[in-house]
Amino acid sequence: MRRAVAGLAVVILSSQVAAQSVAIRAPDIATAPLPRSIQSDGRTYVDQGLVASGSLSAGTVDFLGDTLGSFSSLSIEPGTWRRDGDAYTGILWTLPDRGRNDPEHQVFFDYRARMHRFRLRMVPGKGTSIAGTVTFIPDGGRVLADFRGKPFTGADPGPGVLTQHGIVLPSPKRGTGAGKVSLDAESLQFTRDGGFYIGDEYAANVYRFDRGGRLTGVIEPPRAVRPLDTRGAPDFTSLRPPASGRRNNQGVEGMALSPDGTRLFVVLQSALVQDSRGEDGAGRTPTRVLVYDVSRNATPSRPVAHFVVDLPAYDAKGKGGVPDRTAAQSEIRVLDDHRFLMLARDAAGRGAESDRPIVYKSVLLVDTTGATNLAGTAYETATTSVREASGALRMAIRPATWQPLVNLLNPADLARAGLSLAPGATQLSEKWEAMDLVPALDDGHPDDWFLLVGNDNDFVARHCVMDGERCDSAIDNDNRILVFRLTLPDMRSTTASHHH
Repeated sequence: MRRAVAGLAVVILSSQVAAQSVAIRAPDIATAPLPRSIQSDGRTYVDQGLVASGSLSAGTVDFLGDTLGSFSSLSIEPGTWRRDGDAYTGILWTLPDRGRNDPEHQVFFDYRARMHRFRLRMVPGKGTSIAGTVTFIPDGGRVLADFRGKPFTGADPGPGVLTQHGIVLPSPKRGTGAGKVSLDAESLQFTRDGGFYIGDEYAANVYRFDRGGRLTGVIEPPRAVRPLDTRGAPDFTSLRPPASGRRNNQGVEGMALSPDGTRLFVVLQSALVQDSRGEDGAGRTPTRVLVYDVSRNATPSRPVAHFVVDLPAYDAKGKGGVPDRTAAQSEIRVLDDHRFLMLARDAAGRGAESDRPIVYKSVLLVDTTGATNLAGTAYETATTSVREASGALRMAIRPATWQPLVNLLNPADLARAGLSLAPGATQLSEKWEAMDLVPALDDGHPDDWFLLVGNDNDFVARHCVMDGERCDSAIDNDNRILVFRLTLPDMRSTTASHHH
């Protein structure tokens, strides 16, 4: 079955249309004029395009004296978002990952987990000719602490573990970071009491912190998701895949609360080991979505819902070939109890190790309505694969459906922000991993929202400092935020009060 999407030939691989294994064979460049809209449940969702952008030098130093790494996740602090005429302001919190490391040579820094605080000001552009601006000025931050009040480390735990509050956690036995809990922070979500959740790559845990940044609880993943060795023991290292569970470096990349604060959605970056097709880079499309009821207990022991989302696969050369990579997801933001925005992307752009063309970076509207709930089944409580022996998704499992809403690969939009898809200093960076939604506070357009999208620059800077040591790279990959204006129907009743 073939269909044309924005001038691009897209092939649906699976015989089940719902499975939506979309194959991206050539660069998915946005050519249709803005605004662009899609329909879901009889509602119209609109991408009005890029309205503002801003950057911060890659060499910026943070409040602890280390190079400031952008943004595995970002969030406007609830209650701080304001509009004054054409300008918007708020307190922006961002989450770096585990520090500047060189895993291939097993070089890790004892990077203390932290959040960065910024004063943000945005003036959206007018029409398609004037580029809007975002300025974000560093304003301190917060060091995260474990149950004991000790800092985390970014260092790989190897086979090491330690136990706190009866929970087995990753921890290096010796060397860098020894005796500390290893944390590779990838997703951030504030709660109404001023505390927050952070999603982790090493253990695929979700950590609950109080407003001071101290750990108060842990949501441990179900057995299917836990990284386990062949004996069923924890295998938290990032240097190789476990026997089952989250693939290494593919942990809790997306995590967000529903607007009413009652449901926490947790999404793995790509397929679990048992759901992957061998070493096939395109064989990691069926990822898992876990939904927790946090209305009474902030760290529930099991999900109330559990779905599969089939991610796009793409040809990394962008030359019409058979897909050989999975467009892994990097962040989510939840719209209601069954819909969320999800950022799926390739691994090309500024900062990437190869010079392959940029093929795919899009924000998708995902809907779990009608998807099979795997909560409590062997797909969750054991390590049963969601795939048939043939590689297809099991016939009994209906995945969530999705459609693209915002395509970041819009040359005209990017040009207004001083960016391009071509290699060089202005090239769109590889890793877009952070998103947040804030209301436009526009009485004439009450359904309009701003989507902030941030890159993860992996601390790549010509002048880099980590733990007092140099970690210089050949290029600067600046910290960057892009802002899109969207129309999202039916969100205002639940969320506007949260951000006023």
